[in-house]
Amino acid sequence: MHNPSPRATGPTPGTSQPVDDRGYVALVRAQASVLHLDLDAFFAAVEQRDKPSLRGKPVVVGGVGGRGVVATASYEARQYGVRSAMSTREARSRCPHAAFLGGRFPAYREASAAVMGLLRSVSPLVEPLSLDEAFVDLARADLPDLELTTVTAFAEELRQRVHEVTHGLTASVGLGTSKFIAKVASELDKPDGLTVVPPGTERDLLRPMAVSVIPGVGPATDERLRRAGLRTVADLEAVDLDELVRLVGKAHGSGLWHLARALDDRPVVSEREAKSVSVEGTYETDLTDRRLMEGLLTRQAGEVAARLRKHGLSGRTISIKVRLHDFTTLSRSSTLSSPTDATATIARLARALLADLDTSGGVRLLGVGVSGLADWIQDDLFGESDPGAPADDDLPMIEAPTSRRTTWAPGMDVVHAAMGRGWVWGSGRGVVTVRFETAQTPPGPVRSYPIDDPDLAPWRLPLPEHDA
Repeated sequence: MHNPSPRATGPTPGTSQPVDDRGYVALVRAQASVLHLDLDAFFAAVEQRDKPSLRGKPVVVGGVGGRGVVATASYEARQYGVRSAMSTREARSRCPHAAFLGGRFPAYREASAAVMGLLRSVSPLVEPLSLDEAFVDLARADLPDLELTTVTAFAEELRQRVHEVTHGLTASVGLGTSKFIAKVASELDKPDGLTVVPPGTERDLLRPMAVSVIPGVGPATDERLRRAGLRTVADLEAVDLDELVRLVGKAHGSGLWHLARALDDRPVVSEREAKSVSVEGTYETDLTDRRLMEGLLTRQAGEVAARLRKHGLSGRTISIKVRLHDFTTLSRSSTLSSPTDATATIARLARALLADLDTSGGVRLLGVGVSGLADWIQDDLFGESDPGAPADDDLPMIEAPTSRRTTWAPGMDVVHAAMGRGWVWGSGRGVVTVRFETAQTPPGPVRSYPIDDPDLAPWRLPLPEHDA
């Protein structure tokens, strides 16, 4: 556990860090009551959990083709330099003996749901960032107090409960006085670690770190700061606000100035309070027909609009989510001048956003969302609706195609009439090779079959229903 000696000039109880150059006071918590939990190497860890023969071995999850991209690498694969967002081609050259698997999103969603359910059982304020990480506001948890010993013991127990509800996955946890500090802390002792940053020691923790630790400092900003001689958070802390604004702009510069001083008063916002409604679907075979994709988006827009109307809501920002064949996930959004709950308007903007994306390589997931919600509707004063669009009840039924012949993707769950459940080791030249094992069995035998063997079929995990 990270536990640096408190600084003599720490904040007084119940107050914040000092005011900024312009007299602005960023109130932050006096106690380490923000928790950030991050499941370790999540996709790869689920694969190792469910495939006993891969435990302790390098595993790479992502696109397995020549243009594929790594989504997650196990810690065993990371020792060979394999990283997320690396091309699969490069990953194979670095670690040719790794197991390269396609994703099994139903299994990932099931594990994620178990963890998020656990977190919501301890605090009503849980802010998921993705399937594998979330913030938790411990100030709203049923704890006797928020002293360091109390929250530390709680975090240790929570990590053990995560291990139990996921049947073996581990999580790294950070505790701090803000979301920024908690997230930084959770990265310091991976995997399966806990780091607590006592109040008043945040700046000591941050100063030696590279500026890229600050959210929003990507490669371009990092290079711009490096050219100005700003490599560490301590370097940023020594620069005044006006200089940072000149370097990176007003909004970004102000954010850097505050975070370099550990000034972060962002609240933990639950999904319900985030006020967004979305629908998405993952498809068995990659979609390549643009008209089909537009039809699916139109149908999803109808579902989103129906949910908005059911709750008396409308929204101004329409967004789409597109996951490509290689696991690259793209998001695009457009904001209206006034909120809407009309299917035709949401669908029209969703299709327009799709038109700007290159989907020629295939799409495995599509989604439509509406945010910026309000509880009122303004008449269409600006002609943003399409008068020729079909009414909601007239929308055609669109179904995603299913392949006539099963594609046996590496890592895919299968079941054999005689051998039971297993997973695809590999396929090619009319043959599919299967290792028969599950999370509850020892490493199992390997058998090969013709790809059209009637005794072999995909096995699918039943999915729970989810509301957006």
